[in-house]
Amino acid sequence: MPVNLNRVSLKISAGKPEQFPRDGLAQVAFAGRSNVGKSSLINSLLGRKSLARVSSAPGKTITVNFYDLDGQLYFVDLPGYGFAKRTKEDQLRWSNLTDGYFTGRGQVAARLVVQLIDSRIGPTADDETMLHYLIQTGTPFLVVATKCDKLNAGERKKAEELFASHPLIPTGTSVIFCSSSSGAGKEELRRQIASITGIRI
Repeated sequence: MPVNLNRVSLKISAGKPEQFPRDGLAQVAFAGRSNVGKSSLINSLLGRKSLARVSSAPGKTITVNFYDLDGQLYFVDLPGYGFAKRTKEDQLRWSNLTDGYFTGRGQVAARLVVQLIDSRIGPTADDETMLHYLIQTGTPFLVVATKCDKLNAGERKKAEELFASHPLIPTGTSVIFCSSSSGAGKEELRRQIASITGIRI
């Protein structure tokens, strides 16, 4: 049965791993840099304007946000990375939360990680660290190249070539160019999520 998008809510903003839900629901986690557009993409997929909060200060809040989709699936908004403006204490908190999500005792592993990367920039060093982690842990993931509406035709072609040839994006990995503003790529991403989780949104 498809998810009823009228029955979507924030389950919890967890600031500690022990607060993570452990009810066995399938999970799709969204990872990426603090300003890459995770909240905007989640809102776009769910047909909402402000369910997932778009921060005016990227990376300010370090929590793992669990969105309950009709009691069938969680969308999990992982805290954004990119540590240029963060204190060492905040960096440690980010690491503990993220490590706790992927490796915490009793935690249901994500069925899929949607790894967001700015299409205008390509994978940064922080993105590459995350990609390497996902590969090393065998975590299923696909890549969403965000903000593709900002690219002209020539830039889009170069970006596609960059993502296709990047050594940390294995051959066969889905790379979906998306725009939360225009809706580009949204239906393809929904299909991929449904194919992997068995749950249609």
